[in-house]
Amino acid sequence: MKLNQLRPAKGAVKKRKRVGCGTGSGHGGTSTRGHKGHKARSGGGSANWSEGGQMPLQRRVPKVGFTNVFRQSFQVVNVGSLNRFEAGAVVDPGTLRDAGVLKRSLPVKLLGEGTLDRALVIRVHAASASARAKVAAAGGQVEILSPERLRGEKNA
Repeated sequence: MKLNQLRPAKGAVKKRKRVGCGTGSGHGGTSTRGHKGHKARSGGGSANWSEGGQMPLQRRVPKVGFTNVFRQSFQVVNVGSLNRFEAGAVVDPGTLRDAGVLKRSLPVKLLGEGTLDRALVIRVHAASASARAKVAAAGGQVEILSPERLRGEKNA
């Protein structure tokens, strides 16, 4: 036996259904769509979410919740992740992004998770009370950036 003599077992390979290729294909005439009717037409058939007269799921389930369109999203930075900077350094959104702490261009909020062992000048858009206390205890200070820079800040 040679490679060019290999064949699948008899009956293992089924011929592809060639729809709309005339009577010679074995599926001629109506092209396996039956006779007339909505589903025989081009683009016919019901939508995937159609439930055939039953009350649709999106109408059976009640409306819940509220989306505040004025919500301000922040990118959080914890106090413990600031130990990578040298003592006395000024830490702002630009230096945080350069250091790889920030991934997106959102206003920055400082949170109090972790400990800080060096004095830093930290400039962020918002800070929690515990974060301010930890930075002050380490001998640093937190400066809040102006609120008008919160809206639509692209490149801080």
